[in-house]
Amino acid sequence: MSGKPRLTYLNGRGRMESIRWLLAAAGVEFDEVYLETKEQYEKLIKDGFLLFQQVPLVEIDGMKMVQTRAIMSYIAGKHNLYGKDLKERALIDMYVEGISDLMQMILMFPFSPPDAKEKNLESIKERATNRYFPVFEKVLKQHGQDFLVGNKFSWADVQLLEAILAVEEKVPAVLSGFPQLQVFKTKMSNMPTIKKFLQPGSPRKPPPDAHYVETVLKVFKK
Repeated sequence: MSGKPRLTYLNGRGRMESIRWLLAAAGVEFDEVYLETKEQYEKLIKDGFLLFQQVPLVEIDGMKMVQTRAIMSYIAGKHNLYGKDLKERALIDMYVEGISDLMQMILMFPFSPPDAKEKNLESIKERATNRYFPVFEKVLKQHGQDFLVGNKFSWADVQLLEAILAVEEKVPAVLSGFPQLQVFKTKMSNMPTIKKFLQPGSPRKPPPDAHYVETVLKVFKK
């Protein structure tokens, strides 16, 4: 046992990518195990590793953790990325939940039928520009600080940067009407731990391709 957290998932973004982002932002190195067959997945269930028969699975501090939200709350709390009090934590939770709604659309996009791709892409663009990004633009403008909560780097900042970059991959000019978010993106991307994660060769995964979609369907098929 190396003492590093061990992440078990597929070799792609999915629900694990936000966990990778948060660990990387906290400066934590981790090991990964990739599922490639249905048999590997079923063995994890049989061996009692997956409480609700779902991955992501993160082995950390002697625990076998499942459920993305619980895993990320633990990592954020452990590495001082979860606010200084209950009120700040509540704000971080609200922001993270909102960003997660947008990320869910991005997560499901590669699995869209070909005839629905254009419509689903339009939905992502519309939600990002009209519902989600205006909230964060306003927050940053109103308090005039670099970070979303308490003028201190938090889980919410990491999640927002991940979402911005994921939407930009599909809609390159999505931040054109959001000057505060443009500044935020530049500042966050230049933080040493995040800058390292954005470099080629880091554990960050590329956008999902046809092979990833095929593997997901193969591993999790009923």
